[in-house]
Amino acid sequence: MTGIAKPRHGIIPWPPVIYVVAIALSVVLGMLYPLPWIGDIFGDLLFGVGWVALFGVAMLWITAIRVMMRAKTTFDPNAEPDHLVTSGPFGITRNPMYLANTLLLIGVAFITGIAWFLLFAFIAAFATQKLAIEKEEKILAAKFGKKYRDYAKRVRRWI
Repeated sequence: MTGIAKPRHGIIPWPPVIYVVAIALSVVLGMLYPLPWIGDIFGDLLFGVGWVALFGVAMLWITAIRVMMRAKTTFDPNAEPDHLVTSGPFGITRNPMYLANTLLLIGVAFITGIAWFLLFAFIAAFATQKLAIEKEEKILAAKFGKKYRDYAKRVRRWI
């Protein structure tokens, strides 16, 4: 034993919880306290961009899941990964599934005109980084060492 504490995940799988709370709060606050929206001026354009964003969400999710399945690694954000996945969407962003979740909220904001989704997209991304990503990165660095550090230098955390 080297005396160095091994980084560990928490008990709560924060990313799904964070994004579900963000969605619920956006819907409730959108009904109770609607914020002004620029939809009158750019409504059709934002609506189209929102659907493009949702298409991007689907593609990120599908490709990330396929790559992780091929690598035979866990989907559980609290489990220790079996393999370092660096191909597919993981070659563009280190967190394609979290990016997809954030993009989902942004796309829904553009489609529905509920500004709360846009605000909570950024809050959820920040919370996910602080509660999950930074811990995951420590675990990956401890487990995969130089291979992970080289990957982290090459590929951005978000985009």
